[in-house]
Amino acid sequence: MKINSYVLFLSLVAALGGFLFGFDTAVISGAERQIQELWSLSDWSHGLAIAIALYGTVIGALFGGIPADKFGRKKSLIWIGILFFISAVGSAIAPEIYSFMAFRFIGGLGVGASSVVAPMYISEISPAKNRGQLVALYQFNLVFGILMAYLSNYLIDLNLEENSWRWMLGMEAIPAFIYTILVMRVPQSPRWLIAKKGDFENAEKILKRTDPEGVEEAVRLALEEKKENKLQVGFMALFNKKYIKITMLAIFIALFNQLSGINAIIYFAPRIFDMAGISAESALLSTVGIGVVNIVATMLGLFLIDRIGRKKLMYIGSVGYIISLLLIAYSFSGADINSSFLPIFVFMFIASHAVGQGAVIWVFISEIFPNELRAHGQSMGCFTHWILAAIVANIFPLMANQFGPMVIFGFFAVMMVLQFIWVFVKMPETKGRSLEEIQKEFVKDNG
Repeated sequence: MKINSYVLFLSLVAALGGFLFGFDTAVISGAERQIQELWSLSDWSHGLAIAIALYGTVIGALFGGIPADKFGRKKSLIWIGILFFISAVGSAIAPEIYSFMAFRFIGGLGVGASSVVAPMYISEISPAKNRGQLVALYQFNLVFGILMAYLSNYLIDLNLEENSWRWMLGMEAIPAFIYTILVMRVPQSPRWLIAKKGDFENAEKILKRTDPEGVEEAVRLALEEKKENKLQVGFMALFNKKYIKITMLAIFIALFNQLSGINAIIYFAPRIFDMAGISAESALLSTVGIGVVNIVATMLGLFLIDRIGRKKLMYIGSVGYIISLLLIAYSFSGADINSSFLPIFVFMFIASHAVGQGAVIWVFISEIFPNELRAHGQSMGCFTHWILAAIVANIFPLMANQFGPMVIFGFFAVMMVLQFIWVFVKMPETKGRSLEEIQKEFVKDNG
């Protein structure tokens, strides 16, 4: 399925927010132990220092839809780039733990807002036939950012001894600056122009460049939607009878995403390998392997999402999750198993996530809500995702020491069995339909 070169450029630029998201999320893994030693942090305060970015992410996700609705997706994307830049520079030069946490919190705001605005923007400019692939570029950039963070951490650690963690965190300022400049070149979202400004003329001009085949149908259906929804819908509309089932779809896919344990592994990969007796240098190098597997499997998910659909990818990912998590748990059981197998099991887990949940989540949440409600719906899905991510990251060191990794990863495996059941019973397929067609069907079913 050939992709329009202009819409591909716009999608790639917006998806760079995903690169910053991934880099910011993973870069801390190489620095967290040095930070704990430098400021003599307890397990609890250390967990809080690492998770503080995620609490910022929760706030950014919850409120990111407000400026996206009021000022537009483009201006919001620009400010997201600025937040990332400030966070990178500030975290790198922080003289003590409290200023470090403040700057990491600012970066978290950028991550949370990015997860709301960037996939939504790409979804609103994309043709139906390519929307899955184009929105999944956000996830591709996310895992590419994770890989670059791991690789950057490894190279910096190899070449610098003193204050290497400051250089690790400061490297993010370079892509943040480039992203901010590039995003100034993208146009406003055509669906935002229609839904929030009633500007059909400029929206049509943009759609003629991004979706020339579907522009007439998109404008016609958007006009019908505008007439049917004369009142501006607010955040609480998500819980109206008309929309509640759609809202619950977003909440549950985000809930299961974090109950897989993905952020526990992304944030604490070196520590997990260390628990299995793998040397520090091998552990850090193994995290680069995680990044490579992640990006290769994401490319596969990106290739398949518009071909076999969202639901089948979720089935594949769920089965892979269950098998790999049980193997990870077993490797910590004290059974006669070589610890060198643990990275392989972790790679299996990462591949399962990248092909399934990783490829699907941002696409699915960005396309199931009506144009009028999309920003609020995206915020709700992302808020659920990030509040769970923050909790998992905050308590993982404590829980791992208290109960042991076998129990923790066994729990994640049980949660993925429940995800498989939810996909089978509740999750609809959205492949190949315009946003307006999806809305008509979902709202009608809920009405």
